[in-house]
Formats: sequence, structure tokens, C-alpha cells
Amino acid sequence: MRSGTKRWSAVAGAVAALAVVLAPAIADAKPWWKRALGYMHEHGYVRGIGVAYVATLEQSREMELADIDGAASLAVQDGPIAGSGATLNSATIFALHLGARLPLLDYRLSAELILGNPFTVEFRATGTLANESIAPMALGIPTGVPALGPELGNAQALPIVLTVPYQILDKGRLRPYAGAGLTVMFAMNAKITNPLLTEVAKPDFHLSPAPGLVLQAGLDVQLWKRVFARVDVKYIAFMLARAEVNHVQVRTPSLPLFDTVEVGTARMSAWVNPLIVQAGLGFDFAMF
Repeated sequence: MRSGTKRWSAVAGAVAALAVVLAPAIADAKPWWKRALGYMHEHGYVRGIGVAYVATLEQSREMELADIDGAASLAVQDGPIAGSGATLNSATIFALHLGARLPLLDYRLSAELILGNPFTVEFRATGTLANESIAPMALGIPTGVPALGPELGNAQALPIVLTVPYQILDKGRLRPYAGAGLTVMFAMNAKITNPLLTEVAKPDFHLSPAPGLVLQAGLDVQLWKRVFARVDVKYIAFMLARAEVNHVQVRTPSLPLFDTVEVGTARMSAWVNPLIVQAGLGFDFAMF
């Protein structure tokens, strides 16, 4: 028998012997999901089942135009629109915290996933973007393009928030905590609703995922055994929302040679930095 065959035979024999030894332990071992459920039943909890108010503390940058070509280049140029800006609305949503205490620092450290329903984010124009025409003149001739007004568009926002809070006091009825974490805001079904921008054709509206850093503080109040009330405040820092509108076309009623003009691409960005205040009830899974 060749040495290679002998070697592989020895490996196969060792694997078979190991399987015979470990078979009883494997048969008795719980599947990972059963172990996870057991851990959650012992150390898991739900908090803040109620409402959360999301207040946007945005700081907008100027809208920028790009990819301008053809007739549109007679009226506008690539670059920022001086004095332009945009704002995002605040919202009230249903939310809860799903958490589990970690086997660290005497189980005072936890991991929490904040769950909430998708909510509508309204984009509104400010400054010169709302009050002045984006293309008032072309070669010294008025274009007749009016101001956009405040309405821009909307999208469905879905935030995913994961934090690691530390319970400062783990006994008594009042149990304050503080923590930090990460978040990503995803946008769906983004659409432009401004009547001037949709009169000729609906432009493409795209919103990029927006990550951010979460700072968290709050208070759990023990109401009865394993039933708690929670007040929670989260501040999300460094969250930059980026939006891009492609194939923008507008009518130019005062230009006899052009009925419509494709402006090109418009880009917007704003530091959103939401402040989220949440209140509600909760319980430990171990109460069941």
C-alpha cells in the first residue's frame, strides 16, 4: 500500500473514532436556536413598548446641479445653488426595545435592538431653492420657469438601531442606564412630489443608506416584579442623508425654441442627527 493511501486511511480511521466518541454528546446537545431561546428566556427583555418621537436636527448643505448639457447649459451651470437648502420633517412612530443582558460586568451590560415601524420622511425646499427659479434666464431671455415652492418629495424611512447600554443601578425601583451604539437609516419608495418637477416626467429619486453613531440614556422604573416603565432618549450623530434626483425636466414657457429642457442631476445632502424620545412599558421574559 502506498504511503499516501496509508495516510488517508489513518485520517479516516481517526475521524471515525472521534465520531463514535462524540456521537452521544452530539445527540444530547440542543440545537443552537433552542439554546438561544433558553438564554433569551432567562436574560432577555422587552422595554419601551409605546411611542417614539423622532425630531430631526438637520443642517442642510446647498443643492448641487451636475451633468448639465444641451439647452439647459444656457440657463444653469454645474455646481451649488447659492442659498438653497432642504429640511426633513419630524415623526411619531410605534417602537420597542428588544434586549438581552450579557454575561459581562455582572450582567449590567446589555445588547438592545430598537424596532420601529417605517415612517414617512418629507423633504421640503428652503431658501432660494423654494423661493427663486432655478433657471430664471437663458442668454438674457427670461425662461418663465417659476420657483419650486417648498414641496420636494418623500420616502419611507426604516431605521435599524443597535445599542449597548450599561445599567448604572441594577437594584431598586429606579434603574438609570447609559450606552452607545450604531444605526443605519434605509429609505424605500422615494418619489418626487413637486408639481413643477413632475409636470413633464417623473424624475428618478434615490436616497443612500445613512449610518450614524447613537448615544443613549434613560430610566427603567420597576412597576411590579418584572414589569417596567421606560423613558429613553437617543441622539444620533454623524448621520449624513444623501439624495440624488436624476433626469429633471422642466417646462420653459417663455422660450419659443424650447418647450421643455432637461436640467440634469440634482444632489442634496444634510446632516440629519435625529433626537429620539421614547416612552412605554416592558417586561422580562423570565416572568413567563
